[in-house]
Amino acid sequence: MLAQVRSLAREIYPQLIAIRHHLHQHPELSFQEHQTMQFITEKLREWGIPFQAPVAGTGVVAILEGQQPQSRVVALRADIDALPIEEANDVPYRSQHPGVMHACGHDVHTTCLLGAAYILLQLRHIWQGTVKLIFQPGEEKHPGGASLMIRDGALENPRPSCILGLHVHPELPVGYLGFRSGISMASADEIYITIRGKGGHAASPHLTTDTILAASQAVVALQQVISRNKDPFSPSVLSICAFNGGYTTNVIPTEVKLLGTFRAMNETWRFRAHELIRHTVQHVAQAMGAEAEVEIPVGYPCLVNDEQVTTAARKLAEQYLDPAHVKEVDPRMGAEDFAFYSQVIPACFFRLGVAAPEKGTGPTVHTPQFDIDERAIEIGAGIMAWLGANITC
Repeated sequence: MLAQVRSLAREIYPQLIAIRHHLHQHPELSFQEHQTMQFITEKLREWGIPFQAPVAGTGVVAILEGQQPQSRVVALRADIDALPIEEANDVPYRSQHPGVMHACGHDVHTTCLLGAAYILLQLRHIWQGTVKLIFQPGEEKHPGGASLMIRDGALENPRPSCILGLHVHPELPVGYLGFRSGISMASADEIYITIRGKGGHAASPHLTTDTILAASQAVVALQQVISRNKDPFSPSVLSICAFNGGYTTNVIPTEVKLLGTFRAMNETWRFRAHELIRHTVQHVAQAMGAEAEVEIPVGYPCLVNDEQVTTAARKLAEQYLDPAHVKEVDPRMGAEDFAFYSQVIPACFFRLGVAAPEKGTGPTVHTPQFDIDERAIEIGAGIMAWLGANITC
């Protein structure tokens, strides 16, 4: 079967490139992926693969049955949304939607899963069990499309025993895959802070509440939440990324807004930190005569790769590729809503090398210049099909 999967991946490769180019030219923002959903369902319908759509607004769930469908059920997932970024690449398949771009590789993920679907369909007389294909919207936007897909039953009827997903990795060259067991990506929570006080003339600060100064003190004090309260062996990041207040040189504003992000790799510390952030900001503001409002919507949890599933997936990857091309990757402070699946069933989220070996590491994801060496798509489609047909969990 291994030779057949590789052969079919090569055979369908030109068609997959055309699919990727179409998706890249027509990106859609989170929870607005109506044309993308239509394109996916047209391909599934063309190939005769049954599906359900829409799920969670713009998602698609398809079912492929091999021999003895009840013997094994696994899920494969791809995210389908794009980012609000203006593409800077001068390529024939450049985004046709101003200000929207597939800058995180979700067009690649979707293409690879469609390719895997085609391969599995052609070989359904060989492999056993059921493979559920999850095309998920809204990975880039709170509350995360994964949580909504789970809410709407994507992991039920039938319920998979595990789920796998891949992500482009520009730090790995084409021909390589990356795996990691355990906590592999951080939680991510947004921070919204508003500091209010009596504004006034800058020449008379004693008659005002200096909200700019209070906000500045809060930014500095917040760094101590990490440095003096966190276990030094548990990675965590708190970044204030926007400071909005005031509009001229001689007026102390009545309101300042701070925006930031908090990331952790320990769920217990994560929620303790939320309380420390609230208390720190409120106490600093109070000490300076101001009032503070702090909102921390709960975002994506830590992504935990199940050890058993990840070990099994890595062994299968070493069969599909040269074992020397299957690497251990480092944990990342970035977040991924695939983590929601990992809270419900055993999961494995792995990395697909997309850098051109002759060029070295290219532009990273979430940048206007991001692109891939498209030879990675043949590997991505093949490994997803190979895992879907063979992994037991």
